[in-house]
Amino acid sequence: MSKAILVLEDGRSFSGTAYGAVGETFGEAVFTTGMTGYQEVLTDPSFHKQVVVQTAPQIGNTGVNDEDDESDRIWVAGYVVRDPARRPSNWRAKGDLGERLAAEGIVGISGIDTRALTRHLRERGAMRVGISSVDLDVKALQERVKAQPQMLGADLSAQVTTGERYTVPAEGEHRYTVAALDLGIKRNVSRRLAARGVTTHVFPASSSIEDLLAVSPDAVFFSPGPGDPATADGPVGLAREVMRREVPLFGICFGSQILGRALGFGTYKLGYGHRGINQPVLDKTTGKVEVTSHNHGFAVNAPLDKVVDTEFGGVEVSHVCLNDNVVEGLRGIEVPAFTVQYHPEAAAGPHDADYLFDRFVELVEKKG
Repeated sequence: MSKAILVLEDGRSFSGTAYGAVGETFGEAVFTTGMTGYQEVLTDPSFHKQVVVQTAPQIGNTGVNDEDDESDRIWVAGYVVRDPARRPSNWRAKGDLGERLAAEGIVGISGIDTRALTRHLRERGAMRVGISSVDLDVKALQERVKAQPQMLGADLSAQVTTGERYTVPAEGEHRYTVAALDLGIKRNVSRRLAARGVTTHVFPASSSIEDLLAVSPDAVFFSPGPGDPATADGPVGLAREVMRREVPLFGICFGSQILGRALGFGTYKLGYGHRGINQPVLDKTTGKVEVTSHNHGFAVNAPLDKVVDTEFGGVEVSHVCLNDNVVEGLRGIEVPAFTVQYHPEAAAGPHDADYLFDRFVELVEKKG
């Protein structure tokens, strides 16, 4: 087995064994705390240009299958695990995780102390990183890492969006039509909507308001996705056009940040982000605490305790992360729009927030 090194931009390095493809890769080092759902993580477009560290010590036990992908390919820039499973064991498994990574050219590293790496990222923040199993010179790799672009200021949604419009039909009786802007959409979003009788037309990120209105949507959805929301001026302008027409609008994660900007709020980069499936969020509407799935490195800067006057009427923070008081959702009081920064379509789980798709449908019903 080939040796490999991981080097952070600040010079911290780890030595281990190549996992997946042999080669060299660069990206932003981030960690995710999920003990399950690694296949969904790998195929989530929101992880584009990121090297993902799994904090769970053993990864790959259930192999990979044909059903759990959230897109058509693996999107992570690199993959870091402590102890890859030597043999997958699950009735749904169709292959080995390491072999899948190698087949798609994903360079990874195993056998390192992922606890120490995670603690370093928590203390110093997410940063650029390189993994190499072809050049084991730490100093030389660090110089190449420092030459890579940062995530702050990265405009990435155009790199992960669909090339052309496609449709996901409703399950059973068709009730409503949704136009979804693909900024890095996950398959489970359309599945959750389809289960509620919604036909979803998925549009490229560069689509215009005329493109969306051409399908006569009952509502519009802005998807999750990668990159810095401060760069996404096109989608921000589109969100404003949707709200001017008072078409019901729902945004998740990157879509939430886009809507926040459209309402006049700023966004900022979190120190090390929220990534994992065990994040407590308060729904201020109901007073309930949800255990939720997160994957975001940016957040909306909005006051937690008051209604803000905007061009589109009053807007308030609807959800708050109880770990650090980060804004996790916005709600329009006059305009029919709301967002959450976490993932109600979570796959794998938890499913506490699945009700938000019902809330979206209820918003459409009220408007109709």
